[in-house]
Amino acid sequence: MEKQSRLDSFLSNPSKSLWTMALPIIAGMMVQTLFNVVDIMFIGWLGAEEVTAVAFVSPLFFIIIGLTVGLGAGVTASIAQFIGQKDKKNADNCAEHTILLGVVITVVLSALGIIFGKQLLMLLGAYGNILDISYTYLKVLLYGIGLVVFSLFFRAILAGEGETKIPMVIGLVGTILNFILDPIFIFVLEYGVKGAALATVISQAVMVVSYLFIIFIRKSTYITFNISEFKYSPSIINTIFKIGIPSSISMLIISFGQVVMNKILINYSVEAVAAYQIVSRIDMLLFMPILGIAISLTTIVGMFFGAKEYEKLVWIVRYGIIRAIYITVFSVAILFIFAHRILPIFTDNTEVLDIGITYLRIIILAYPAVGLSVICSRICQALGQGLPLLVTTTTRVLIITAPLSYYFYITDKPLEWVWYAQVFAILIAASISFGWLRYYFKKFEIA
Repeated sequence: MEKQSRLDSFLSNPSKSLWTMALPIIAGMMVQTLFNVVDIMFIGWLGAEEVTAVAFVSPLFFIIIGLTVGLGAGVTASIAQFIGQKDKKNADNCAEHTILLGVVITVVLSALGIIFGKQLLMLLGAYGNILDISYTYLKVLLYGIGLVVFSLFFRAILAGEGETKIPMVIGLVGTILNFILDPIFIFVLEYGVKGAALATVISQAVMVVSYLFIIFIRKSTYITFNISEFKYSPSIINTIFKIGIPSSISMLIISFGQVVMNKILINYSVEAVAAYQIVSRIDMLLFMPILGIAISLTTIVGMFFGAKEYEKLVWIVRYGIIRAIYITVFSVAILFIFAHRILPIFTDNTEVLDIGITYLRIIILAYPAVGLSVICSRICQALGQGLPLLVTTTTRVLIITAPLSYYFYITDKPLEWVWYAQVFAILIAASISFGWLRYYFKKFEIA
């Protein structure tokens, strides 16, 4: 018996559907954060050289994750729209195209890593013993590129049909396994950083096998695969790329922006860089609920748009935006009041604390605007439009924040002016995102 889509249940109770999706997503992101923390925690016990060596590999894998997650956004939105149109055949076909993309990405990136891996590490600044350790770590991880790609793509496919609990559970299993294997491979078997990489690859392999079992053997999902009847469709690929490529580029721009900010801030002091990094980590935790809402809206809005249920589409958009603002305003109040108690969790350096508390209390003033921007961009993706995210990200990072921060530095302005540059950039980006959303609502005659 064919499993029914979630479209009818989403239409009957949009708000419940939003939270049913969002809560597992938030939990899954926390699990993924824990996965990364576990790795660096055990590697940290090896020594500073090992931590530094692994840090040089991180940008390379951020590119892989950025590309895959970006394209995954296109997959999620496309599948959701097809389900809204009650076109299961094309929803399945879109998922099958995702498998094809996964194979191509795996082959290309693996080849590039094998051929140019060491040169890329040298380009990033690795040298001597650190270069050797980095390359050892990278060589093992290269075996797991496909596992990372397919794990993220399967998660995107399931998100498109509204299934978020399965990825959460699979992610938890992978994290627990990584926690068990890390000390065994690193310390008991004395593999060092190679052991950490092996633990990661094995954990990812178990996650992918779990997805394959649930999707292909148990067939517990609405989306089904029939590779033998697969037909290549340029229009489906174009739709995925139209949304996914701008999203991928946006993630790379954000990463580049962080590098630029570090280079500017180091001219003020090492403590300024440290404070910036600490507050950025707090940002990641704070915006998990917002991202959970935004990702859920991608699916729900995509389905409603495909079904032409515009009245309910507008209602859930307003509901999601208002709830996101409520959450951010509450978070802002908590962080502003307790900043002096929260930051000491991360450091005991007095100067870092002073800079970090000031920075946090300035940047949080723009947090509601960040929430608005993220959600508006995701809704645009659900409507099949990836350009707004790229435009807003480029404007915020490359056009405003980086040049303005650099100008304040060369004109000897206090460090606080750099923080205010970020606030200004966020407000402008939020305005642009909201403007794009209103434009598409009018264009598609939604409201």
